[in-house]
Amino acid sequence: MPSSVIRGFDYDPAESRLDIQFVSGRRYAYHDVPEEVVEAFRRAFSKGEYFNAHIRDHYRCTRRR
Repeated sequence: MPSSVIRGFDYDPAESRLDIQFVSGRRYAYHDVPEEVVEAFRRAFSKGEYFNAHIRDHYRCTRRR
């Protein structure tokens, strides 16, 4: 999953929570993200572009430590 913005991500289907770690080291949890959005994110050629277009500012997020 090479990306210049996103280091990694994990999805908890029971909570519909997408956890994303950015290359900066910051981690955020995106809440109520449907599984089909995560699957499209997983398949996206550019994770950063998909994130900006379909996840960022579309779902409530909290910073994780």
